[in-house]
Amino acid sequence: MFKKKWKAAFLLLAGINIVILLALVLLIFLPAERSTSDSADAGNEEVIPFQVTTNKEDLTLLINSYLEKEGLNGPVHYEVNLSDEVELFGYLPIFNSDIEMKLTFEPIPLENGDLTLKQKSISIGQLSLPVSYVMKFIENQYKLPTWVNINPDDETIDVHLTNMKIGDGMSAEVKEFDLENDRIQFNLLLPVTE
Repeated sequence: MFKKKWKAAFLLLAGINIVILLALVLLIFLPAERSTSDSADAGNEEVIPFQVTTNKEDLTLLINSYLEKEGLNGPVHYEVNLSDEVELFGYLPIFNSDIEMKLTFEPIPLENGDLTLKQKSISIGQLSLPVSYVMKFIENQYKLPTWVNINPDDETIDVHLTNMKIGDGMSAEVKEFDLENDRIQFNLLLPVTE
């Protein structure tokens, strides 16, 4: 009796694995539609968009893993946390000590698939420094990806996801970035090769 239940459970599990594998193969090799994206390279090449949905916790892990892997945490360490807003944590070296710094931003998805972060609040230990000064410091002292631009005068950070190359010419664009409701969607744009 136990052997029959064990065999049935094994066959059910194997069947589920096969269905999942087939679904993944179909997603990769038989995309639903082909389109030309405005976010593609200057040549406006044809791309296949694959929609990716994630949550704040997983995206936070991915961002910080990327920062570490790409060596973007140089001598002054910083990390990103996604709560109901985008939080940037780091340290400001002043004299012989490091003062904890936290900046919060409101994410604003743009029509072209990029993201702008509008500065909301700032805390630097007990210091009171102008936001533009702190953002200028971050721009000069922190090693950031080439597709991230800090605008101290506007108190914004532009995240040009469409310029970030992921591999094999693939790029990304943001479709939805609603942190309060934990709804985050991207399109991965795979170039079509003929």
